[in-house]
Amino acid sequence: MKIRSSLIAAALAAALTTPVTATAQNVTLMTGPQGGVWVPLGGALKGMWEKAIPGLQVQMQPGAGIANVRGVDEGKAQIGFGNTITTVDGLAGRPPYPHKVTKVCQVANLYPQYYQMVLPADSKINSVADLKGKVMVTQPKGNSSEIINQHMLQVNNMSYKSLAKVNFLASYTDAVDLVKDGHADVFTLGTTVPASSVMDLASARGVKLIGIDDKTLAEMKKINPGYSKLTIKAGTYPKQEKDVDVIGYATHIIAACDLPEDMVYKMVKAMAANVADMSASNKAIAGLTPKIMAEDVGVPLHKGAAKFYKEVGAI
Repeated sequence: MKIRSSLIAAALAAALTTPVTATAQNVTLMTGPQGGVWVPLGGALKGMWEKAIPGLQVQMQPGAGIANVRGVDEGKAQIGFGNTITTVDGLAGRPPYPHKVTKVCQVANLYPQYYQMVLPADSKINSVADLKGKVMVTQPKGNSSEIINQHMLQVNNMSYKSLAKVNFLASYTDAVDLVKDGHADVFTLGTTVPASSVMDLASARGVKLIGIDDKTLAEMKKINPGYSKLTIKAGTYPKQEKDVDVIGYATHIIAACDLPEDMVYKMVKAMAANVADMSASNKAIAGLTPKIMAEDVGVPLHKGAAKFYKEVGAI
C-alpha cells in the first residue's frame, strides 16, 4: 500500500507540475529611458503577449537603442526595441559596437523616429554651429540619439569637445528640467512627434527646433545610409509656425534569433491584431500593417516572424 500510495502521489505531483513547466516562460523586454515612448509601448506589448501566450511572463527593463541590441546579442534580454540605423551598425560591427552582433533577428518595424534638437523659444542658438561653447543634455552613451549627436557635430566640423558641457541623463524628464532651469541650452532626443517631454518644455518656456538642410542630410548619409529626412509639420508643437526638416530613422522590435519560433510567431500575430492598442500608447503606430512590419531593413527576419508574414502574404 505504501508503494502504491507513493506512486499515486508521484503521479499527481507530475500531473500538477508538468503543465506549468511546459507553458511557463520568462522573457526580458528592454525598453527605453523613463519619459520616452518605449516604456508605455512596452507595457502594451507585455499585456498583449502575455494574453496571447498562456504562461508567458514578460519582464520589462529600461534600455536604449544600442544597449538593447547588445543586451539581446549578449543574452541579457530576449527581446527589445531598436533603431534600424544602429541595429545595422551592430550587424556590421561598426562603432560604438565592440564587435559584430550575430544573435539578433528582426521581428517587426513599428514607426518613424525623429531626431530632435530642442531649445527654448527665446534662445539665440539657430544652428548646430551656434552650439559651440554651449551646454547639451542628451541620453546616456548607448542610446541611438546620442550617436546621432556625434554624427551631427562631426558634419559641422565639431565634437563634444566643442561644447562647454554634455550631460548624459537616462530620464527625459530630468533632461527637460535642466533646460527649464537654464542649466542646459539644448536638449536632444530621438522619438516620435509630438514628444511628451518636448511638450512639457514647451508649456514652460516655449520651444524651437534646429533643422537640417540637404547638404547636412547628404553628409549624414555618408556616415550611415540609413539616415533619412523627416519633416516635423508646423503646429506640431505650440507656436511652431514652420515645417522643420530633421534626421529620421525607424523603430523596430528585435529578438534573440534562438527565441522559440512559435513564441515569436504568436507575438507578431498579436501585434498585427492589436494595432489600435499599440497606437493608444503611440499615435505614430496608427496605420501599421503587416506589410510595413515586414519591410526589409537589413536585419535578418526571425523564423517565427517570417512564418507569420508569409502566412498573411506580407512577404
